[in-house]
Amino acid sequence: MTQNQPVRSFEVEYVDRVAPPPKAPPLATPAAPEAAPADPAASAGPAAPRQRDFLEGFLAQAPAPPTADEPVREGVIAALREIFDPEIPVNIYDLGLIYGVEVVDGHVTITMTLTTPHCPVAESMPGEVELRVLAVPGVATCDVNLVWDPPWNPASMSDEARLELGML
Repeated sequence: MTQNQPVRSFEVEYVDRVAPPPKAPPLATPAAPEAAPADPAASAGPAAPRQRDFLEGFLAQAPAPPTADEPVREGVIAALREIFDPEIPVNIYDLGLIYGVEVVDGHVTITMTLTTPHCPVAESMPGEVELRVLAVPGVATCDVNLVWDPPWNPASMSDEARLELGML
């Protein structure tokens, strides 16, 4: 530290209690003005009705029956699990680089990313994915969409990949 630099300091304040933060108003009601009482129980009048919950009955619905494309989709995923990232000894599916696999009447659409835009296989990996997927029985055409949003991060890896890399 030189003579001309000021000394930085900070103070710590210890408190016994802090007022709770204000709660959000119930759904379907306008925001309360700032002069409203802090305690919601102290306000007079009935509570406004809540809007319909869009997830109501979600878990009560039966799963969709398997379609004729399910065996093809499983074959595509098996083919993707045979493609390995050259820098990381884990397949691209378990690494979390595949964001979506859609199969419609023999047409497969793969949405994928890479670990970084500067990945050395950025030019060759989508072509390899397309060639491997086209080799799956039942696949007529394949589109590979390379996206960068959302960016890949290690949290998207499967538990098997984390175990393989010693991260578990």
